[in-house]
Amino acid sequence: MTGESVDIVISGGGVAGLTAAAVFGGAGFSVLCVDPAPPVTARDAEGADLRTTAFLQPAQALLDRAGLWERLAPHAAPLQIMRVVDAGGERPEPRVIKDFDAAEISDRPFGWNLPNWLLRREMVAHLEGLANVTFRPGTATTTLFTRQGEARVGLSDGSRVRTRLVIAADGRNSPIRDAAGIPVKTIRYGQKALAFAVTHPIPHDNVSTEIHRSGGPFTLVPLPDLDGRPSSAVVWMEQGPEVVRLAALPAAEFEAAMNLRSCHLFGPLTLASRRTVWPIVSQVAEWMWAERVALVAEAAHVVPPIGAQGLNMSLADMRVLADLAEAAPDRLGDRAMLESYHRKRHLEVAARVRGIDLLNRASMLHTQPLRDARARALDALYSLAPVRRTLMKIGLGARG
Repeated sequence: MTGESVDIVISGGGVAGLTAAAVFGGAGFSVLCVDPAPPVTARDAEGADLRTTAFLQPAQALLDRAGLWERLAPHAAPLQIMRVVDAGGERPEPRVIKDFDAAEISDRPFGWNLPNWLLRREMVAHLEGLANVTFRPGTATTTLFTRQGEARVGLSDGSRVRTRLVIAADGRNSPIRDAAGIPVKTIRYGQKALAFAVTHPIPHDNVSTEIHRSGGPFTLVPLPDLDGRPSSAVVWMEQGPEVVRLAALPAAEFEAAMNLRSCHLFGPLTLASRRTVWPIVSQVAEWMWAERVALVAEAAHVVPPIGAQGLNMSLADMRVLADLAEAAPDRLGDRAMLESYHRKRHLEVAARVRGIDLLNRASMLHTQPLRDARARALDALYSLAPVRRTLMKIGLGARG
């Protein structure tokens, strides 16, 4: 394998990296995608990513363009309504409930929700059918050397690959970003998130429900039925020590706690998976490019899981990068292309990170007067129809 040459090397085989491989492979570029760990593609396997991803409309269009959506659609739960509930009163019960309905701005749902472990399974299967794409799990990037005309990437199997473009899709601690010398700004909230699945007797009716009290939102996102019962994915954000305590509770005690926190909106919730814990930070890379390198997804930006923004921002990165590559394939990875990519994405990314940071801080409020002010603000913003529709369009990330 020494001396291998491809158009694009993708560092990272998570959902973002696999999507990039499908997008650029489908566009005719030769692609090598590597990841140090084989993807976990079974729900109950050790290490399975039990989080879910809501693909908003622009992201779904990119998956369709890459040939992935046909495989994913049968497993997707549509998100027609995003419901925001303020339960920040003296008792944990709803006091303000507002529905943001996609029908106000579109004839399609906001998006479609899928489990991350299933995404990896279907994406890996899709890549196996692309002759110009190689996915090499169990292989890490170890070195990066760039010059004006090409990059050389060293791999953990001892080989070296020559390429015109390196796409860093290797996470918030990106080794490619570090090797390229790109600094990042990180905000820590002292929060963690619990991710797990539940079943419940009351159907979710394709409504994603975000319940705000203190410590962070408790979000239920629609999943297809599980064993004949309505099912949702839950992300429960709280202060770090509290999440550690909750994660260690026996199942019965944990179910009692999550039912209290859910305000019983869906009836008694039953735990239907393992519990996994994830750190919560905001992070932005100072630049989204270096010589022959493009940063995408969490290598470029990390946000708290609010409003289904995280991976949708990542797929917007790939859409812009793919548009530039297809418009001028002979200039793939050159300075002009990558500077254009940075200009088209970085200001929007920074603005969205700031906005989600503010939303997260509002969701964490503990004192009663501030929680009361949050409820009044939600009520006032929702009551203004033009403002409500504008907020939905911004959240959707419509192409601009």
